[in-house]
Amino acid sequence: MAASNSLTLSSATFAKLSPHPFLLANLQPSDPSTPSSRTNGRQPRQARPYSVNTSSLSHAHGSAVVRSGDTTVICGVRGETILTSQIPNYRAPQVDDATIGDELRDYDLLVPNVELATGCAPNFLPGVPPTTLAQTLSTRLFSLLHSSKLLNAEDLRIYHDNSEIQGGEDTEEDIGEITKEVKAYWVLYIDVLFISFDGNPFDVAWSAILAALRDTKLPHAYWDVDRELVLCTRPTEKEPTPLSIRGLPVACTAAVFTARERQKKGGGQYWILVDPDRLEESLCDETVTMVVDNTEGEAKVLTISKSGGTVVGPALVREFATVAATRWKELRAVLQ
Repeated sequence: MAASNSLTLSSATFAKLSPHPFLLANLQPSDPSTPSSRTNGRQPRQARPYSVNTSSLSHAHGSAVVRSGDTTVICGVRGETILTSQIPNYRAPQVDDATIGDELRDYDLLVPNVELATGCAPNFLPGVPPTTLAQTLSTRLFSLLHSSKLLNAEDLRIYHDNSEIQGGEDTEEDIGEITKEVKAYWVLYIDVLFISFDGNPFDVAWSAILAALRDTKLPHAYWDVDRELVLCTRPTEKEPTPLSIRGLPVACTAAVFTARERQKKGGGQYWILVDPDRLEESLCDETVTMVVDNTEGEAKVLTISKSGGTVVGPALVREFATVAATRWKELRAVLQ
């Protein structure tokens, strides 16, 4: 931290009056022997550790509380059924094809929603419409849920099996006539609530969704022919089924902090701040988010998104991939 004495302002006052010089003073200390650090004490490329607690909500099919520094998110997943007759332009999939078309997107089977709770940060006030940030986060999370192919549509299908209404054991003739028909789907409502907000909302929200989906177990559902509706068995009769999660895509975000001379003249020094907090986000005009998956032994970049600025180029993106791979290992260790 920048040194202070009785003849200078306190660090807290300095940070409020001149946040940009305050952060610059920490990243570029006057003493060469003092390592560069951020106002929160972290190194520029050091992320805040994750803390994950699953099965936190008793009335959800899956839930998780994820904390990274002072950013805390609760995610709850609840499944509701929808009949195929209620889906416009429904196309029946083949029984032996679990990935025909894009059922998850076409039929809106995944519904993420982000809410920034009153009091999670000073700028989120009660009684106002959803903020632009909340809507943007919902859109980005929705897009990543589909582009990462995290879930399998087969897990959300509810079948009518003709064999269930045939009494006794099936004969060879009956087996040839047995067919399975998709009668309904599970729709997963994924609610993300920020109870404390201190920057980097996308990474923490996505981590909470990952943890909650890995915790989600859906009841065994079947089509009742007599009543013509979907019924679920009791947990004591048949154990709920967990979702089959594909891989472990982890998001890692960094912000670029630039010195004033670089902002004015296009030159000068800059710093890559991994996992920025709220103060750092307000002082940076360029961010990059990379989603990686290393479950197959080699880091695979799934998506890269960048906004603002001109600093981040191909060379920095390749370097940032190493940082993102380290972040992947940290989250995997916590989830396991």
